[in-house]
Amino acid sequence: MAMIGMRVVGWVAVWVGSLGVLVSFLSPGYAYLFIPVLLYSAFRAVLQLAYVRPSLQIQRVLWEYPWQLLADVPRGRTKHPSVEEDEMWVELENPEEPGERIPLLFLSTMRTFWWMRRIGTARTKPELKAEIEPLWFAGDPRFVAVVAASGRKGDAPRRLHLLYQRTATGRRGIEPADRNASPAALERARRCGAHVPDAVRPHARPH
Repeated sequence: MAMIGMRVVGWVAVWVGSLGVLVSFLSPGYAYLFIPVLLYSAFRAVLQLAYVRPSLQIQRVLWEYPWQLLADVPRGRTKHPSVEEDEMWVELENPEEPGERIPLLFLSTMRTFWWMRRIGTARTKPELKAEIEPLWFAGDPRFVAVVAASGRKGDAPRRLHLLYQRTATGRRGIEPADRNASPAALERARRCGAHVPDAVRPHARPH
């Protein structure tokens, strides 16, 4: 989160500095040289601001779930056969049902292009695919999770990306689903900001 704040401040400083040079020191004939800098720095500042909320949600996930390193995770850029949406996906194991695999979609954002290139197709270069192998993962694939690529030394995650099941986004018109999760798993996902139903409490036995 601190890194994002520094980036916002940095790009705003570039924008203000470029504007100052443009207004104070350059003649109108040279103004066009700084217009691309102004536009690009404004774009990058807005991009960083848009990532503040996902960054806070990523932090909440990492407070609840430890990182795992997963090898040979099934993934694809074409439509997964068990979902309606045509989005990129990774397929992960249900933490409470060994053997059951759950597709987790990359809901389209401005930051999915980097992942799209590495999830790739049959023609994607192996060195690109290797950047997300093994895959860093934290979360519950039934609700909310964070994925990441390995750093250059392979000892730390980078390019953190937040993934949600659509039923856990809280969007209007989409009902939450418990996906057969235990009350403890539902509560854990709720603490991460996922939209989940209230845990069903067992009925008291009659005396």
